[in-house]
Amino acid sequence: MPYSVLGPLVGLSPAATRQRVLNLIEAGVMQIVAVTDPTKLGFGIQAMIGFRVTGDIEAVSSQLAGMDEVEYLVITTGRFDLLAEIVATSPDQLLGTLKSIRALPGVQTTEVFTYLRLEKQIYDWGTL
Repeated sequence: MPYSVLGPLVGLSPAATRQRVLNLIEAGVMQIVAVTDPTKLGFGIQAMIGFRVTGDIEAVSSQLAGMDEVEYLVITTGRFDLLAEIVATSPDQLLGTLKSIRALPGVQTTEVFTYLRLEKQIYDWGTL
């Protein structure tokens, strides 16, 4: 369902708005989620890791996706084959996670970008 067909939600009755939102959710266009601040949940360290992979990228991606510490994972082009965002409670937990990741078959190299401070995080890519 293209955006132009949806039209604006302004001026719709609450019932019509509710139905429009339900249709968007059912179509997979939208999901409603709560966004948390990982640092306030006890995850004191976050990092983005770039991976170069040999062999089957999707096999490595599948293994990474199964790890609890991986909160975001994409297959990409360019310098890295995969990018993963990691959350950890401490530097020691991050180190343990990195050791596990680097031992995975197919992981050729990793480059870790440890976050010093979150400056901006928004989730309003499209407005209805």
